[in-house]
Amino acid sequence: MRAWASPTVPTLADLGHGTAALPRIHATASGTLTEVGGAAGAARLYVCGITPYDATHMGHAATYVAFDTLVRVWHDAGREVTYTQNVTDVDDPLLERATAIGIDWRELAERETDLFRADMEALRVLPPGHFRGAVESMPLVVDLIRRLVDREAAYPVDDDLYFDVHEDPGFGSVSGLDGARMRTLSAERGGDPDRPGKHDPLDCLLWLAARPDEPSWESPFGAGRPGWHVECAAIALEHVGAGFDVQGGGSDLVFPHHEMSASQAQVASGQPFAHAYAHAGMVGYDGSKMSKSRGNLVLVSRLIESGVEPGAIRLAVLAHHYRSDWDWTDVSLQAGRARLVRWRDAASRASGPPAGDLVDTVRAALHDDLDTPRALAALDVWVDAVLGGGTGENHPVKHPDSSAPDTVRTLVDALLGVSL
Repeated sequence: MRAWASPTVPTLADLGHGTAALPRIHATASGTLTEVGGAAGAARLYVCGITPYDATHMGHAATYVAFDTLVRVWHDAGREVTYTQNVTDVDDPLLERATAIGIDWRELAERETDLFRADMEALRVLPPGHFRGAVESMPLVVDLIRRLVDREAAYPVDDDLYFDVHEDPGFGSVSGLDGARMRTLSAERGGDPDRPGKHDPLDCLLWLAARPDEPSWESPFGAGRPGWHVECAAIALEHVGAGFDVQGGGSDLVFPHHEMSASQAQVASGQPFAHAYAHAGMVGYDGSKMSKSRGNLVLVSRLIESGVEPGAIRLAVLAHHYRSDWDWTDVSLQAGRARLVRWRDAASRASGPPAGDLVDTVRAALHDDLDTPRALAALDVWVDAVLGGGTGENHPVKHPDSSAPDTVRTLVDALLGVSL
C-alpha cells in the first residue's frame, strides 16, 4: 500500500545550528519521561492507523501531527527513522458502514484511505516508510497466529481462535489497569468479555471463522479473518522489529489494543514489543469525544475545502499538548489562522532579533515531551519583537540580524511542519 508524498524538509544543521538532543516522552506504562531513539540504528516508530470507514477528523489529525512532531525532532537530532503505520482495511466497523451505505467494503476502504492520504499530505505530515494494510499483510498475520498456536497460547471457541492473555507474564503492564477496569473497557472497545467458552473474559480474538456474506481468507485454522490486535502485532514485528522505540496512538488504544498487541507479539517473539508506549489525548467537540457514532466530527477535508489553510489547522492542533484532552472550537481555529498570518508577516521581514536562542528554546521545549505550546509561545515572543505587538508596522529591532527570518522559517518548517 502506498503512503503519500513527503514534503521537502529543511534542516537547522545546514544553517550552522548543529543537532538537537534526543527527545524524552511520557511513557504510559511507567508514567515517567523516557529518552527515546537512542539505540543503535534508526529510531523505530509504529503508530496505529485508521480504520477507513469515514474521513479524517480532528482527533485523527491531532494524533498523527503529534507523532509527526516526534519524527521531526528525531530528524533534528540527526537520527534516521524507521516508521510504520497500518490501515485496518477489514474490520467490523468498515463492513457495517459499507453495508449501511450500499457500497463494496473494498471500495469504501480505498476511497477513505485515499482521502486520508490527501489530508496527511495537506497537513505536511511526513509519510511512514511502511504504510501497510491488514489485507495485504494477511500472510504475516496468519504466520504470527500459527506461532502463537505452536506456543500453546491460542485455543478454539467454537470455530474461532482466541489468545490466552495469561501466556504473557507481562500482560497488564502497558495500561496498568486492574482486571475489572480492563473488562469494562474490553466490552466498550470491541471485545467480548462475556462470550461463553473463553478461558478468561479478557482473552481476545485471533481468528474469526468465516461468516456468511463477509470477507474471509484461507488459513491453517480454516477460512476466516483476523482479530484487530494481531494485525498490528504482525505488521509491527515485520517492519520495525521487536523492541522498537515507540508504539504510538490515541489514548483510547491503551487498552485493549496496545495491551493485547504487545502481549501477542511478546509471546510469539520472546522479546519486549516496544521500549515506550506514548498516547495522544482525545479531541472533543461540544463536550464529547469526536466520533462517527456521536455525529460530531470535524473533518480535515471539509475545513480545507472551506478555504482554511492546512498550516492554520496544524497550528491550532499544536497549540495543545499532545497528551491533553481538548475540545475543537471555532476559537481555536481562528487563533491558528491569526498566528499563521502574524508568523508569516514577521518571517517575511528583512531582519529580526537574532534567532539562535530561539532555536535552543524551541528545541528544549520539544525535547521535553514534545511541548508544542511552549514552543509556539517562544516563537510568538520573537514575532512580537518583529511586529511591535502586532500592528504590522516597521518597528525598530535591537541588534537586527538579516539571517534571523530565514532561521525562523527553517525552524518552523523543520520542527513544527508549517511552511511560512
